[in-house]
Amino acid sequence: MSAALDLKQRPTIRLRPKAQKRLLNGYPWVFSNEIEVNAETKQLAAGIVVRIEAHDGQPLGTAIYNRQPLISARLLSSSAKTIIDEDFFVGLLKRALTLRETLFDVPYYRLIHAEADGLPGTIIDRYGDTLVLQVNTAGIENLLPALLSALDIVLDPKTVVLRNDTPSRLLEGLECYDKVTKGELNGPIKVIEHGATFFAELQEGQKTGWFFDQRDNRKLAASFANNARVLDCYSFAGGFTVQSALAGAKSVMTVDRSQTALDLASMAAKENGVADKCEFIKAEVFTHLAKLAKENQTFDLVIVDPPAFVKSRKDLPQGSKGYRKLARLAAQLVKPGGYLVAASCSHHMDIDNFSEQMRKGLLDANRRSRLLFTRGAGPDHPVHPFLPESEYLKLQLYTLD
Repeated sequence: MSAALDLKQRPTIRLRPKAQKRLLNGYPWVFSNEIEVNAETKQLAAGIVVRIEAHDGQPLGTAIYNRQPLISARLLSSSAKTIIDEDFFVGLLKRALTLRETLFDVPYYRLIHAEADGLPGTIIDRYGDTLVLQVNTAGIENLLPALLSALDIVLDPKTVVLRNDTPSRLLEGLECYDKVTKGELNGPIKVIEHGATFFAELQEGQKTGWFFDQRDNRKLAASFANNARVLDCYSFAGGFTVQSALAGAKSVMTVDRSQTALDLASMAAKENGVADKCEFIKAEVFTHLAKLAKENQTFDLVIVDPPAFVKSRKDLPQGSKGYRKLARLAAQLVKPGGYLVAASCSHHMDIDNFSEQMRKGLLDANRRSRLLFTRGAGPDHPVHPFLPESEYLKLQLYTLD
């Protein structure tokens, strides 16, 4: 199909009066209550590429449209004449790759971070010659053949994995699945980070296999680990554990409820020659923190990096209590003059609320504190300037008296 014909046949979504203001101001989403619904829009297939118009016919851009979720249209281009094909994705991927190659000297990073990199609801993580994709919109799911072809042109990966198993896909009317769509996987794959080697399970691990977002925060925490006794809770595959051990920790107690995660962490400790410093404990973290306090154990550095306590807005009150309790339990184990590192990956938990829960938890533990650092995700997880809610990761580092 020619470009001219494609544009001529592209459906049009018209917005209600004055609903164009946010798009014109840089916002990349259109909500269902901002769209004029008619017989034609009701018949459009989920994920179709559309032209967006203001109520007066002013062209606003090219988007993917799905009337099922609250976020009904996601902008791909501010031009209504953009052709969404292999060439479009090649250009987008090249821009993202240029940025990452400027930021990092090894090919282990998040290559595409959703709207911030121009691909709505889509994540692409790079592990050398292996790529892991997570597609959470019907529009990009429909365009996967063109996107995969563009990845071959730009990077020619040996292996490509689709981890399309997130609950958010259900909101788009999509099935959940994961599969290797190119090449093959034979067990965990290596990850290189700040000179250390880790292992990620790409098909069965959490998310896309590794949390690149904490890369710089792991290095920050490790800078306080020299000659320290360290406690790393919710360790996952050992990122904080191994970096702390390599930075000169005397010992690291590593706690997670997943044996698979602990096995990966243990592999990394052995690979980096620090296994003799590390103790791996399978336990529920809240229970184990209380147990350590009862035993009067203390640590020079305590790290708590839990999974999301707040997965939806309705979870916010209970999740807030969870972060407060975690801060209290962790603070009780920090030696005077030691350090506490706490994080939240819940995007519904904003930094102001997270800071408040940390302050309350420290007060509950009767600990005086000084906040040294407040950090977010690494630069391969850029924030869309008009989507502040995409700034999901919060980490704070305190010293406790």
